[in-house]
Amino acid sequence: MAAVGIVLDWTGHGERSRRRKARARPATHLCANKDLDDTMDELPAPNPVFELVLGTVIMIVIMFVHGVGIRKINQRFSKSWIHMNSATPHWRINLLFAVTIGSLAALHFAETFLWAAPVSLMGLIPSMRDSYYFVLESYTTLGEGAVNLPDRWRLIGPIMAMSGLFTFGWTGSVLVSIMTEFGKLDRVRARKGPTDRSRADAANTTQNQRSA
Repeated sequence: MAAVGIVLDWTGHGERSRRRKARARPATHLCANKDLDDTMDELPAPNPVFELVLGTVIMIVIMFVHGVGIRKINQRFSKSWIHMNSATPHWRINLLFAVTIGSLAALHFAETFLWAAPVSLMGLIPSMRDSYYFVLESYTTLGEGAVNLPDRWRLIGPIMAMSGLFTFGWTGSVLVSIMTEFGKLDRVRARKGPTDRSRADAANTTQNQRSA
């Protein structure tokens, strides 16, 4: 019986020891997190002027890239549009419109990548995917707040939103110009009767056969 009591005491002591260790682990973990937070708080915060200057420089680069891209897209559209007339098949006109929209979207994706790259490389948001998500969120003023910049760099976010407002407004003006051209062509088609359109289609087919 004495032996059994000793074994039970030893077992109970071991169980109590394990429980004490289990309770001690969270406390140690909390202490480590507190030390990490204290260390982050002690890091020197950047000068707000530096934040604004850095964000403005990147925004200027984005605007320059957007201007060059918009001009190239507009030039290609104009070169293709001069060959469009009332006899042009609808699918060719719609295809040109789709290619133009796709080009504008690709331009915006490239610009947001130019924002996301320095954010990730500077370690503000280490994951490139999270960096790109944050940039898209700020650039489009979505504002879900799932991913955030450190407090020491939070002035960069509104500058991203400003660049998005500028570029989307610019893109919107180009789309208005393009849709104006489509409207003019639709009015020309509407003025012509079915017979005139049939004759124009036949003439266009004959011209294509001769060219072939």
